[in-house]
Amino acid sequence: MAGSGSYLAKKENVERQWFVVDAADRSVGRLAAQIARILTGKHKPTFTPHVDTGDFVIVVNAGKVKLTGRKGAQSHYHYHTGHSGGYRSIPWEVLLQKKPEFLFEHVVKGMLPKTRLKYGRKLKVYAGSNHPHAAQSPTALDL
Repeated sequence: MAGSGSYLAKKENVERQWFVVDAADRSVGRLAAQIARILTGKHKPTFTPHVDTGDFVIVVNAGKVKLTGRKGAQSHYHYHTGHSGGYRSIPWEVLLQKKPEFLFEHVVKGMLPKTRLKYGRKLKVYAGSNHPHAAQSPTALDL
């Protein structure tokens, strides 16, 4: 059976769309999982694991996202300053007030595969309802 193989997308033939997602009053984990699926391109029938077939996602109102349960106090963002004794740990509720864009990017990028395709570059997060990507004419996405 010649020619009955699986379809493999080519990098040159991938058509990307821009989507806007409103994160107000949405659960951070569920929304992040759905966005990670769109960034990787798994929502398309042309998904190919070794080619970046994903779309761009603009997240607005990231500062109004919900933390369900006790995640605000129990979940922490950990980092090290590089100096001795420089371990730092910030609760998510504090991080949501100070840097809501960073918290949402951190959660979504943790759900993306760690490959050389760099899916996280197509994620744009804004704390408020305004974004500078009107020229791309994004479509509203209701997840």
